[in-house]
Amino acid sequence: MQPTLVAPGAPVDPSWTRADSPAEAARLVATGAVVVVELPSDLNPALAAAAVYRWHGTQIFITHHHDEVRQALDMTDSLAGRRPPALTRRGLA
Repeated sequence: MQPTLVAPGAPVDPSWTRADSPAEAARLVATGAVVVVELPSDLNPALAAAAVYRWHGTQIFITHHHDEVRQALDMTDSLAGRRPPALTRRGLA
């Protein structure tokens, strides 16, 4: 499932399960739950948390920083092998 970004205060689906830690998110994802997390309001902690939660399979992110978090999620999915990189370069050393 592609990650979804939701604005703070927007209604959330009651079937989504909130996680309070990456370990809890990983456990819930393993059971097939759709996991939602609310990211910190500061940009740098939000990016770090988004990458860690996405690595563990979290699908829904509540954040103020949509563009920046989307880029972090795309990078994490590329590293995890869930999507191709946005840009590849071949270089000779």
